[in-house]
Amino acid sequence: MDLPHTKVKDGIIIQVKVIPRSSKKEIAGVDGNTIKIKLTAPPVEGAANEQLIELLSETLSIKKGNIEIVKGDSSRYKTVKIKGVNL
Repeated sequence: MDLPHTKVKDGIIIQVKVIPRSSKKEIAGVDGNTIKIKLTAPPVEGAANEQLIELLSETLSIKKGNIEIVKGDSSRYKTVKIKGVNL
């Protein structure tokens, strides 16, 4: 899957729409420049954000510390910075 992204000097920025409380966690597709991601975690106390970082880390084979939610902590729509990746 070709993920829409914006290159920055130390990695990439992606736009994500999170769908919490889904039956499974997966990258569900792309809608324009937004990546739809289904998560099993509820949107409570940062659980969905934590699972989002975990899923991206596993999918892209990078450390969790290289992934940062820069905008949208409490929103379904998030801007995520991933350091050390060039797609």
